[in-house]
Amino acid sequence: MVRRDAFRLPRHPASVGLARRRVRDHLADWGRGPDDPAVEDAALLVSELATNVIRHAPPREREFEVAVTALADGSCLIEVSDEGRPVPRLRAVDERQEHGRGLHLVEHLASAWGVWSRGRHGKTVWALLTRPPAPADATHPPDPRPSPPT
Repeated sequence: MVRRDAFRLPRHPASVGLARRRVRDHLADWGRGPDDPAVEDAALLVSELATNVIRHAPPREREFEVAVTALADGSCLIEVSDEGRPVPRLRAVDERQEHGRGLHLVEHLASAWGVWSRGRHGKTVWALLTRPPAPADATHPPDPRPSPPT
């Protein structure tokens, strides 16, 4: 089952905190507890992607869209869309620079991330968080025999 929430926010620094809160609330509504590391990772990812929109989107753009999708396998897809055309990309950052580490953080936290072009309607930057596999039950270890061919 897919559980998606999408919302538009004004292009203003206060929207970053609101986006984090909405993502946490959505994931909590679908069973993710406040101590779940994936909730904090999702909030951090949306914070970085929303901040990029606020800092780099065209000045004429007044809003951006955030979408969070909780997938049946426990993964979480974060999407942030705007009308901007430049494609975000990783760049080398000097340790003395104060800015420019956001996409490096996204690269580190996300299982995968990328950019979908929406042509003249802008772009969507997305990041996928996958839930780590549950530890093997000590009372029922995994079967070491290979699976039969299908």
